[in-house]
Amino acid sequence: MDGTVLPANPEESWQVYSSGQDGEGRCVCTVVAPQQSMCSRDARTKQLRQLLEKVQNMTQSIQVLDQRTQRELQYVEKMEVQLRGLQTKFQQVEENHMQNVAKQYKAIKAKMEELRPLIPVLVEYKADAKLVLQFKEEVQNLTSVLSGLQEEMGAYDYEELHSRVSNLEERLRACMQKLACGKLTGIGEPITVKTSGSRFGSWMTDPLAPEGDTRVWYMDGYHNNRFVREYKSMRDFMSTDNFTSHRLPHPWSGTGQVVYNGSIYFNKFQSHVIIKFDLRTSAISKSRQLDYAGFNNAYHYAWGGHSDIDLMADEGGLWAVYATNQNAGNIVVSKLNPNTLQIVKSWTTNHPKRSAGESFMICGTLYVTNGYSGGTKVYYAYSTNSSTYEYMDIAFQNKYSHISMLDYNPRDRALYAWNNGHQVLYNVTLFHVIRSEEL
Repeated sequence: MDGTVLPANPEESWQVYSSGQDGEGRCVCTVVAPQQSMCSRDARTKQLRQLLEKVQNMTQSIQVLDQRTQRELQYVEKMEVQLRGLQTKFQQVEENHMQNVAKQYKAIKAKMEELRPLIPVLVEYKADAKLVLQFKEEVQNLTSVLSGLQEEMGAYDYEELHSRVSNLEERLRACMQKLACGKLTGIGEPITVKTSGSRFGSWMTDPLAPEGDTRVWYMDGYHNNRFVREYKSMRDFMSTDNFTSHRLPHPWSGTGQVVYNGSIYFNKFQSHVIIKFDLRTSAISKSRQLDYAGFNNAYHYAWGGHSDIDLMADEGGLWAVYATNQNAGNIVVSKLNPNTLQIVKSWTTNHPKRSAGESFMICGTLYVTNGYSGGTKVYYAYSTNSSTYEYMDIAFQNKYSHISMLDYNPRDRALYAWNNGHQVLYNVTLFHVIRSEEL
């Protein structure tokens, strides 16, 4: 990236000359600040400092975005190998058209149907990667400019600089929103964070917590317990047993609790009542019956444990997964208003709740596992965006042979699992397509 910004009046403005990349790929800019006589140590100094902090926060977001695209690029490369394999099969048919033509054609047709949905992904993914790189370079450029200006305390046109940062921030936010959602294509190796508690339980972080808030919430057991542990950070959770205890007004049922925007949502034991408990005020802020939902082991997951009602959160908000008599014991997915707990909209699926090992929501799609012990995989998905379902085959390692909780955290882009007294994390990979007209 090369460029020179020339001011209308060099003595009263700033200059950026021939920015480029160093040996490590970082964007480097040469900044010439205004003359010292023009410096103004007024409110603009504070504004520039605040602006620099804002850009630095954006840089961290872009680094996360960059890591995600690099990880997902590996899957794109694998698909390219598959496509090349398909091309080879076509060549074999041409060369041996008199031998086994029918068998070759059938194999090619099946492979083509499998790869057809991936073609637009391969086309659009290059645009995604270029866009992330462009944002990365622009933010690094602005960071260098702001750092130089802050050192010189120069009297720069703050409004113009603020406009540049705001524009970039808006574009970055739009890009991250597009890249945040996609279709699940892979689940990483298990990362054992801690070994503690009984065979059943749940643990989580708040996806809407303020930046820097990494508190961990821990709930051991699936009934006859009402104490929630709060650990100050993930580091504390991993290395110590120091925690604050919160006493809920009622015991919970199952392991389907979720902490969302400072409150814990849970199913009251032996009922179809959902409770929102404010962790800041230690008081119930809302409770409501989930009409027609089965409870008290009527429609539990395959492992049992009063897991009739599973509350969860994704990029789109708060959800409840349960089953009803009206839907013949099959899974119902309901979007909830997090303030009133009222159902915004419900979707009925054709998947029996008792046959599901666990389930989780990502980007409005419910993913269901085939079991809770032994070999485990995600094999069913229901999209609330299109009201359609499909079968899939995404295997992941069930390291400790008994999963009693599996939930997605959109902020961490990871699955939290409670696996036979072990607290485990799984990274996930999502595919997304950004249309060129949206860029």
